[in-house]
Amino acid sequence: MCDSCGCNRQLDHTHTNNHSNSNSIVNFMNDDMDKRGKDNKGGKVSIGLKESLFEKNRSIGDENRKFVEKNNAVMLNLISAPGSGKTSLLEATIEGLGSELSIGVIEGDIETERDAQRIRDKGAEAVQITTGGACHLDAILIKNALYALYERKRRYDLIFIENVGNLVCPSSFFLGERIRCVLVSVPEGPDKPAKYPSTFKDADVFLISKIDLLDLFDFSIEEVMKEALRVNPLLDIMPISAKTGENMDKWLDFLVNLTKSH
Repeated sequence: MCDSCGCNRQLDHTHTNNHSNSNSIVNFMNDDMDKRGKDNKGGKVSIGLKESLFEKNRSIGDENRKFVEKNNAVMLNLISAPGSGKTSLLEATIEGLGSELSIGVIEGDIETERDAQRIRDKGAEAVQITTGGACHLDAILIKNALYALYERKRRYDLIFIENVGNLVCPSSFFLGERIRCVLVSVPEGPDKPAKYPSTFKDADVFLISKIDLLDLFDFSIEEVMKEALRVNPLLDIMPISAKTGENMDKWLDFLVNLTKSH
């Protein structure tokens, strides 16, 4: 967790970049760091930092969700290890639906705007959050990014959050998403649901990416599906390839139906 990796301190220096590269500094709930209460006898009672942080984050996440829903959009949070293909999936999604739906993307990376630029090159709006070392995004960062996104364009059907590449910390922070998607690519192996059960337990969709590489790796789709459903029987599982387009129609239909159901 973040108490161990120190990302709660790193996030004091994060910022969001909009398309014009103007930056706004985002402080990570510094007002909660020294929060204290008093019991009935006048003595001090410390409020646990972790509980206070998550409570505050959840509250702002709820605000984010209401804001997005008020604007008639659906927000999805994409979580995976680095290199699982989140950006490639988004590029293929924009190519498949960009003429039909308005898509915005919030990009989370430790450094650079490279992924955000890839999204812009496909014709979608993108706001970059550069964390400077922190291993996840939090609801405050998303709140600022949403305002920056809506400054660029007034209407979106879908908003994607591409979280920082990590299968641990991002799963602990609700950002306001309606749908949480976890990706595992074929080169990573089929044991990720067993190794990271909390990430899969809270997900709605499990995307098995890069299935065009199945012939090159010892990877069993049946095994990884069994492991994932053991953790979360309600998971919607989709094996896909953003590179070849295999099974992408199921993913695109899922997204279109989402926009019709809210």
